[in-house]
Amino acid sequence: MVTMPSFSEHLIMDRFGYAYGIAVADINGDGHPDITAADADGCALYWFKNDGTGCFTRYPVQLNHPKPRLERHAIGDMNGNGQLDIVIVENLTGDLYWFENNGTPDDGRLWTLHEITHGGMPNAYDVALADLNGDGRLDVAATGWLGHEIAWFEQPVKAHEGWTKHLLDDTMIEARTIRTADFTGNGSPDLLATAAGANLTAWFEHPGGDASGIWRKHTIDDGVVRPIHGHPVDMDGEGQPGVVMACGMEKGATSGCVVWYEHGGDPTGEWQRHTICADLPQAFEAFAADLDDDGAVEVAVTTWGDYGGLHVFKHEGDPRGPWKKKTLKDKWINANQVIIADLDGDGRPDVLAEAERGSNELRWWRNS
Repeated sequence: MVTMPSFSEHLIMDRFGYAYGIAVADINGDGHPDITAADADGCALYWFKNDGTGCFTRYPVQLNHPKPRLERHAIGDMNGNGQLDIVIVENLTGDLYWFENNGTPDDGRLWTLHEITHGGMPNAYDVALADLNGDGRLDVAATGWLGHEIAWFEQPVKAHEGWTKHLLDDTMIEARTIRTADFTGNGSPDLLATAAGANLTAWFEHPGGDASGIWRKHTIDDGVVRPIHGHPVDMDGEGQPGVVMACGMEKGATSGCVVWYEHGGDPTGEWQRHTICADLPQAFEAFAADLDDDGAVEVAVTTWGDYGGLHVFKHEGDPRGPWKKKTLKDKWINANQVIIADLDGDGRPDVLAEAERGSNELRWWRNS
């Protein structure tokens, strides 16, 4: 019999203008994972300082940004000074920025904004960070939603000067997810991407060396409708990264599903699709982690639109077999991004999620 983890719900912030874009990292180096969250319509980006118990204090990273739609973002040390910075998309104008941590992020001052590209990533949507060319500096991989692009931006010697764009593909219709993983096991970061408008989940193989060669695109699946957001994960504990994916989010849609993919040792070959949930309308994002310390991976999934909510799935011992669903929050309109992290320092991963228009909230669920 499957025993599902128990959770208690906690509100972090409500009354966003448009809540979209969260990340988790220890921003101030005190050993506690903090939260960053963007308010796209509010033209703001916030850092929520964690006191170690899951109580959060809000500080500004950016306020009154002159352009709307600061959204999804990633956290990393962009200039190599030991302090964590934030890379973010500006969706409507196609800009990419990074905000420099001033070393005292709780002093109330805004972080310094640096431009990666001005309009060079049409409808910039998602970002991921990795040292793609092996020079010791973090580069930025990104998707362009209506631009249908997958690209990476090479960091110069000085992180505030002259980033170089490398376009990998401009046919990924409605490009959404971008994530990094070493699918080949050769030590080089590959890229996971989705093209929701083409029903395509794919990965781009790192060419080796300084990444200047041809990135080969490999299809994971082109048979599931509208893959939106997912992540690489070793679902079966065999040491090879698979992929968990939420599919179906679209305005007015009444269907959706959650799946995971495994490869049989050769990621350039055929991937096998396994169904976690065949009927989850408007499935938006799937994030996997071991929530109950039993050595098996659970999956947290958000659902969008009028079906908005947050759900956790647990399998019965074999991820290729049936999964049981537990709903953490129902009728949570337009739930979108979800992350799993230990927010209260008790050794148990918790669930963090947000919901946009109709809810405009950021919440977390304590794993008890």
